[in-house]
Amino acid sequence: MNQVVPHIAVVDDEAALRDTVAEYLTRHGFLVSECDGGAALDRLMAERSVDLVLLDVNMPSEDGISIARRLRVRGGIGIVMLTANGESFDQVIGLEVGADDYVVKPFEPRVLLARVRAVLRRAQERGEPVATMGRRVRFGRCVLDLDARKLFDPDGGEIGVTAMEYDLLRTFAEHPNQALTRDRILDLAHDRDMEPFDRSVDSRIKRLRRKIEADPARPEVLKTVHGAGYMFVPAGSDAR
Repeated sequence: MNQVVPHIAVVDDEAALRDTVAEYLTRHGFLVSECDGGAALDRLMAERSVDLVLLDVNMPSEDGISIARRLRVRGGIGIVMLTANGESFDQVIGLEVGADDYVVKPFEPRVLLARVRAVLRRAQERGEPVATMGRRVRFGRCVLDLDARKLFDPDGGEIGVTAMEYDLLRTFAEHPNQALTRDRILDLAHDRDMEPFDRSVDSRIKRLRRKIEADPARPEVLKTVHGAGYMFVPAGSDAR
């Protein structure tokens, strides 16, 4: 089963706060992008799927209330407001325009993490499709977006992959914790132009490891199964 990695956009005009939040959420398994305002968020969402937006209320161009109102029209995307005002005014207006929750600055990162997880969990329990949710699978330090056919690094930057490299990653994503022979990999990737014994599969796996593994010399994601082939081991899996 594919491991869905929620993509969170942190929208705040304070770069230091964006960096701190993004680093913390990334460490806890989320894919995070940073935006300094509504225009940057619009550009991001035009290119990539976003599941939840952490949205500052007070920003110099378009304020968070206006952005939240626009986002809610798009559908079920999660919205958590970040406000420096602890009084009920911001809280009530934020919830009235469709925000799922709010956090008052300054906040403990673990409190924000709990709110994020709760909003995502409630959306899943309701069975509501998120407006821009795509299928994403974590490969080590990277994330493969199966709908966009793109590979992203931990900072959200795109990593270039060839069509065959993407097909190999898709094949592994669809068959986690399974030892696949070179012949089986070619069958599943629908590319019989490569010969299984000319090291083409091996060379492509080697290149992919350089892109996704923390230590390509000691792979933990695309493992070699001696005498059998290769195996994709998702994070947290017990497969060996």
